[in-house]
Amino acid sequence: MKWQWKLGRFAGIDVYVHATFLLLVGWVGYSHWTEHRNWGEVLNGVLFILALFLCVVLHEYGHALTARKYGIKTRDITLYPIGGVARLERMPEKPIEELWVALMGPAVNVVIAAILFAVLYLANGLVPITDLTIASGSFLERLMVVNITLILFNIIPAFPMDGGRVLRALLALKMEYTQATQVAANIGQGFAFLMGFIGLFSNPFLLFIALFVWIGASQEASMVMMKDSISGIPVTRAMLTDFKTLSPRDTLAQVVGLILAGSQHDFPVVDANGRVAGILERDAFIAALSREGQSAPVIGVMKGDVPEVDSHDMLESALMRLQESGLKTLPVMHGGQLVGLITAENVTEYLMIRSALKTAGSLPRPVI
Repeated sequence: MKWQWKLGRFAGIDVYVHATFLLLVGWVGYSHWTEHRNWGEVLNGVLFILALFLCVVLHEYGHALTARKYGIKTRDITLYPIGGVARLERMPEKPIEELWVALMGPAVNVVIAAILFAVLYLANGLVPITDLTIASGSFLERLMVVNITLILFNIIPAFPMDGGRVLRALLALKMEYTQATQVAANIGQGFAFLMGFIGLFSNPFLLFIALFVWIGASQEASMVMMKDSISGIPVTRAMLTDFKTLSPRDTLAQVVGLILAGSQHDFPVVDANGRVAGILERDAFIAALSREGQSAPVIGVMKGDVPEVDSHDMLESALMRLQESGLKTLPVMHGGQLVGLITAENVTEYLMIRSALKTAGSLPRPVI
């Protein structure tokens, strides 16, 4: 089942909504119905949540368009019940760039809140905040208050909130990036522990946020540590060299035999001239097998025009290319010839072996 749907493409960025977002819309509609018993109020509540998430989308575009200024593309933006996620192809390399990318999201909410305040002030429409509830009160003032809440929440110095990235960027101006990340992650987990403790005695929802923050901080630290650990290592050290290839004329029946006979999941498709025509991924193969049967040709199922990695490239750039392509396997070339495959799984295994050998004090001499 497809769990997200595309809303459209704006400024060159695809915007999706996750299926779980409907749970939030349903909860808001239910809350308005139980308080007012009026379908008009239910519609008003749904429109409010849609307006709120328009602000969230604009927040994510603040990040995305600022990142574009530094040459970083955004894959897509996805809306979840807890907010939006802009998937950047990579994080800015310079701390000052990361600082601006992180700040521009909350800055959008500041602008929205300021505009709403000005409109309400000029129209003499401001009321005491105590008169507002989730399901009742001035539409525009509630929207203003929620934008202020988003600002305050996002500037908490904890990953994966923007405040965590701002803190890391500021620390990275004075210390090494990996160390700055670890310090920011520790501070983030400290905030998570505090929120979880408060949530035990007040709002259980804080426990959920605390878990979200704790995991986010841990993942960010692990990701940066992994990036640091592969720095300066060539692709040849971690690429897969024992692999099978396919011809565009092969059928899925031949792929069945190869998969059952070994542990290889994805197969490079090589034409008669030795050029890589594409990659046949296991998921695409299984889907085509159930849809078209074993007689279907590989050329109709494979992913064509795949990016290539040179054997002299560094692992860091190879993994970035893997991430950008959305594929699990990329061909490694040398002198126009296919010499290996690079996968995230193989890189992870290489790092595990390297770590074990380093612990034993017996790192092997590089073999390239």
